[in-house]
Amino acid sequence: MKYFCVNGFRTGMVCCAAWMLAAPGMVAAETTDAGRQRRRSPVVEVFERVRDSVVNISSTQIVKLRSSGLFDDLFDLPFSKPHARTYRTNSVGSGFVLHPAGYIVTNAHVVLRTAEREVIFADKHRYDAEIVAVDPQHDLALLKINADRPLQPIMLGTSGDLMVGETVIAIGNALGYQHTVTTGVVSAVDRKVSVRGDVQFTELIQTDASINPGNSGGPLLNVLSELVGINTAIRANAENIGFAIPVDQLRTLLPNMLDVERRYAFRTGLRVTEFDAGNGLRVKIESVDPDSPAEKAGLDKAMVYIDAIDDEPVASVIDYHIALIGRRAGQTLRLRVQFGKSPAQTVKLTLAERPKPNGTKLMTQRLGVEAQAMTTKMARSMGFRRLPGLLVTRVERPSPAADIGVERGDVIIQLDQYQTPSLEAIGELLERVKPGDQMSITILRVAGRSIMRSTTSILAR
Repeated sequence: MKYFCVNGFRTGMVCCAAWMLAAPGMVAAETTDAGRQRRRSPVVEVFERVRDSVVNISSTQIVKLRSSGLFDDLFDLPFSKPHARTYRTNSVGSGFVLHPAGYIVTNAHVVLRTAEREVIFADKHRYDAEIVAVDPQHDLALLKINADRPLQPIMLGTSGDLMVGETVIAIGNALGYQHTVTTGVVSAVDRKVSVRGDVQFTELIQTDASINPGNSGGPLLNVLSELVGINTAIRANAENIGFAIPVDQLRTLLPNMLDVERRYAFRTGLRVTEFDAGNGLRVKIESVDPDSPAEKAGLDKAMVYIDAIDDEPVASVIDYHIALIGRRAGQTLRLRVQFGKSPAQTVKLTLAERPKPNGTKLMTQRLGVEAQAMTTKMARSMGFRRLPGLLVTRVERPSPAADIGVERGDVIIQLDQYQTPSLEAIGELLERVKPGDQMSITILRVAGRSIMRSTTSILAR
């Protein structure tokens, strides 16, 4: 069986026209407000609620892919492109707003085709987007934009109680037609799709809602306007067989992808988990680091539940991590907690500064490379509109980097699922790495007017 993604496309159009002539005596359709209200359906209401949360992801950056592995086999077959290729594209996929701070969720295969990308809203507002994290094994990616206005996040539902046959709505940029709405039903749940012999996407939702190239990363919603899945793939030789990543899988992976404490350089000392309390989810403290803000706040006792942060309800682990987005060291949080079966109380926790690792030293120790942060002038001279990553200035020989062919002048943009925009960021990633650990590394290489993107494995020393 061959599957292909719903990003990247060739458009063709068949135009048809029909003339409808009113028969003598035909009565005009009801055009009053009452008539319009009667025509409103759950699908209309869902679209009106979420249209401002759904985005088009676009790129006009020329990219040549080499040895990108996973998605070469899955998503390129229908287009018969060579193994290494250069292309220019406009709409590459869809996405949706996760958080008002500018976090956007889409598919990994959407962003892996881009060196630079824009997020476009229904009202045509456009914003440059940086990659926060990419998880190719689950085909998920997290982007960040700096918007100059409030953003409307989509509501996260659950996929755990989906019913086969229930109505679902897909919204995305099908074949470049922005905010296309299609409907269908849940055809099946817990489907498996083989990408290669050794890779499978599991627990997928199967739907007959029509999705096309360009729908990748867009939301699959229930009639309550809740996200139940992320559209990802269609059967290459079938009609109305599409697949979506269940939202519960997104919930599980998002805390690691957000990595809020590293991103905003603070420390709580808390590890949390969630469990079903019988009448819904609750967040429980799993562990507390010694001599941490959490310990100083008295949260190191057994059976401590967190119900709210600064009056924002916390019902799941993802709620907890989202509540920490944008926080900074020195801020004091008000946590509404419950110790065992005691009445709820408010505890104050002051965020500590996260120590900054030496990125330059760790890159040399673990990878055998030296690199520097790029200036805007340097980036533009190489053909980038924004700062893509770290410029390699020296490669030790022998070294892990030399073994995989990294060269002076390459730009390191990603380690595993995380972006590397600065020496500080790469240092925070590498301080967790031990000798012998295997990571994936993504580099950009400029060759004339082309940009080659390559992802491969590297073994830390």
